[in-house]
Amino acid sequence: MINDYQGYFIDLDGTTYKGTERIPAAARFVERLQRAGKLVMFVTNNSTRTPAFVSDNLRKNHQINVGPNNVYTSALATADYLKNKLATPQKQRVYMIGESGLSEALRNQGFIITDDHPDFVVVGLDSHVQYHQFEVATLAIRAGSTFVGTNADSNLPNERGMVPGAGSLVELVHYATQVQPIMIGKPSPIIMEMALKKSGLRKDQVIMVGDNYKTDISAAINVGMDSMLVYTGLTQRSDLLDVKVRPTYELNSLDEWK
Repeated sequence: MINDYQGYFIDLDGTTYKGTERIPAAARFVERLQRAGKLVMFVTNNSTRTPAFVSDNLRKNHQINVGPNNVYTSALATADYLKNKLATPQKQRVYMIGESGLSEALRNQGFIITDDHPDFVVVGLDSHVQYHQFEVATLAIRAGSTFVGTNADSNLPNERGMVPGAGSLVELVHYATQVQPIMIGKPSPIIMEMALKKSGLRKDQVIMVGDNYKTDISAAINVGMDSMLVYTGLTQRSDLLDVKVRPTYELNSLDEWK
């Protein structure tokens, strides 16, 4: 089965690890893929962290030996989408709600981050956001700025429980503006299309591996890619009783993929 695909897009939390807890099968899975010469790319909705931070965490804390080029975040996908699909030489100004992962991705693509007549307003997760930032974003969108959300995750799990995710902040701005945002992260096909472009592979050469049917698997289905659901995280077998399209593969552990 391992040789059926040239590339593997892999989710992080719930698939590769659970918070700070290791999933040992994930490290063994990635090592098998690397030995077989497969492209490995971790595709995540997290827009707050840089690829260097994510790859350092995987190496130091989860025994997964990868580098920044093996990580593709919703922040990178957002910057790539703006650059390739929406921006022009005259439209390079972005107002953002987000953290360092998003600001670095946007600046690396040449965007100017400003609150002065932005062409685009990008909203991602920001744990230190203030009301004034929502004012600026709302007024800019109502004045004509294009509204982009990094991802629609309503909640994020942490040690205290399910806290608000980026999608909750995006929805606040949506409610205030009544403008529907362009959503980049899973389950949107946009992040998958951008990741495929970065990989240089066709969608029939790649499989998406994840633990969440509503994000990871649905993103693969929405772009026409095969998918592998592993029951180590959010989605349980009972959750799929009424779905119209099942994952291509369903595993209890990544050790089952030989």
